[in-house]
Amino acid sequence: MTSRILRPVRAARLTTRPRSATPLGVRLPLVAAAVVAAGLTAACGPSTQPTKPTGAAAPTTAGQPSQTLPAGTESASAEASPTASATPSASATTPSATIPAGSSPTPSRAQTAKPAPKPSRTSAAPTPARIPGPGYDSSADAQKQIDAALRAAKADGRMVLLDFGANWCGNCKAADKVFAQPQTASILGASYHLVKVDIGGNSSANSALLRKYSPSGGSYKMPVLIVVSPSGTVRTDTHATGNPALTSDGINSFLRQWAS
Repeated sequence: MTSRILRPVRAARLTTRPRSATPLGVRLPLVAAAVVAAGLTAACGPSTQPTKPTGAAAPTTAGQPSQTLPAGTESASAEASPTASATPSASATTPSATIPAGSSPTPSRAQTAKPAPKPSRTSAAPTPARIPGPGYDSSADAQKQIDAALRAAKADGRMVLLDFGANWCGNCKAADKVFAQPQTASILGASYHLVKVDIGGNSSANSALLRKYSPSGGSYKMPVLIVVSPSGTVRTDTHATGNPALTSDGINSFLRQWAS
């Protein structure tokens, strides 16, 4: 009875246990090879290199210190070329000029450049008035000459000096010599318009002019010197006051006194 029950079980065990198709003589070398490979892996480490995570430190060579790069530096340096990293671009080295709104990029000369100082202008000395020569012109129109002298006096502010005399008068010749001297001529040219009127002839017109500017009448002692303002007003009359000394000092003093 017992032998009958065990037989089917043993048969079942024999049928259910898998049998390796590889012969035992072949499996022993494979096992040995696997053991050798496992020993090499344990001694040398895995043959495949693990994937390096982003931002991890790069492997270092024996004898060199390791450098840790921050995250994002490796990718930035990998994209930049060696030339670009060694030589910075012109835009990185040259600062850009900032132009304020509303201003011109190029300032005008009027805004930046200061004008050179102008030399001070000195007023030119007025041209000296013309001084008649010695003697008296009996043919001259004395009224026209006086009118012209008064117009010039109104323009430049000089006085008008009327000299009534005659060519045969000794005192008149003495006065002419003083008028010709440089110092006296300078005073006359700077301050007077001189008009010489002949009263030694038979000119009634010239005699009337004398009475007009020297109305006191009587006997006239020549020369008669009369200073008239630009407005035509008589300032002094030597027929009334007497002649100065007919020398350079006397005439120069008289001219300076009535020049202004």
